[in-house]
Amino acid sequence: MSQSSTKNLNLRAQVVKTLLAVQNGQSLSSVLNQHINIVSERDRGLYHELTLGCLRQWFSLKAITLPLLTKPLDNEALESCLYLGLYQILCTRIPVHAAISETVNAAKQLGFEPMSGLVNAILRRVSRETAEFETALNHTHGLPSWLFKRLKKDWPEQAETLCQALKQVAPLTLRVNERQVSRNEYLDILDEEQIDARPCTLSDVGIVLEQTGNITHLPGFEAGGFSVQDEHAQLCATLLPNLDGQVVIDACAAPGGKTAHILERFNPQKLIALDHDAKRLLRVSENLERLDLGQNNVEIVTADATTWQAAEPVDCIVLDAPCSATGVIRRHPDIRLLRQSTDIAQTVALQQQILQQMWQQLKVGGTLLYITCSILKAENEQQMAAFFAEHADAEEIKIDADWGIEQTHGRQLLPSAQSGDGFYYCRIKKLA
Repeated sequence: MSQSSTKNLNLRAQVVKTLLAVQNGQSLSSVLNQHINIVSERDRGLYHELTLGCLRQWFSLKAITLPLLTKPLDNEALESCLYLGLYQILCTRIPVHAAISETVNAAKQLGFEPMSGLVNAILRRVSRETAEFETALNHTHGLPSWLFKRLKKDWPEQAETLCQALKQVAPLTLRVNERQVSRNEYLDILDEEQIDARPCTLSDVGIVLEQTGNITHLPGFEAGGFSVQDEHAQLCATLLPNLDGQVVIDACAAPGGKTAHILERFNPQKLIALDHDAKRLLRVSENLERLDLGQNNVEIVTADATTWQAAEPVDCIVLDAPCSATGVIRRHPDIRLLRQSTDIAQTVALQQQILQQMWQQLKVGGTLLYITCSILKAENEQQMAAFFAEHADAEEIKIDADWGIEQTHGRQLLPSAQSGDGFYYCRIKKLA
């Protein structure tokens, strides 16, 4: 479809095109900017909400749609139209008649005129029986079946709450840059501007914004007064030894939240921020510049963490390992569609390679902090069990904390409503 004919599509058809791109394996972040530019300025908020909302509820909408079809649709675009229509009727305040007519028109504009009657009939039925369908929607687990099975196996007691938590919108959390402003001072500044915010409970530098808006318009953004970072990710810096005068590697560093937090908290002799993605590493430099951190003691290196070699052994390694990202599904709802069950074994193998390579770079007496934003034990507790079994020179330093769930090794935080994402931390010391 050419750019000009794309421009004539209604908003619902634009959303369907984005949903199709994700179904075909493209990540939302890779298509969003290009797609949103075609949408008129005033519709962008709605486009964003409908796209993310549909992805968030995708498997729930699928579950309640199946019984309404006499035979499978076998058509991704029509399926997307149906889910989009249902999402508007059941999850938004959009007037029902508008939701139905705009969605049916989208089906026609996308070339499915003959099937638009079916879309119309199903949406009308749901609009007449809204309460029943809302209940059915809320009772679904909303995950691809392979992931639901794994969560039931890994977290039998928490599985149900966990599935519901993953359907929520994650809160917007800031980390104040203590080199510039204290948390209380910044809360006062927000209060003066009449911006609703509250302090985080686990992170002593975290603030949850109770309202949405453009981050760059918040007071102190340009001056580097704060960064956007999930509360559970902010705990990383509290688990590190004193890094003043030390040599530190932040492996898999992009986009730089942890790099910046380390520099806000400590004065390392040298911090090497490592990532294989040069484009994402640019964000690290931009963030450090905005936050006015680390000019000469930071080295930003584009390299593969499975093979990269430090010039000399280092004091501390922060390894935020590549993972399934199942702990951040609320922020990246496209993960529900993109992640496949076969990805997990590959990821576990990659983590193992990076761990192996990084462990060799660590001084005796040094600390490695292993982190993932996953809620799967294969990538977390089980990965660590395998590591300790193979490394006699590794000793776990237990994390003594009142957050998360203690595992055989490390601690697991699960995503919870109005709070942080799913994160796993394990602290390891290198013995002689």
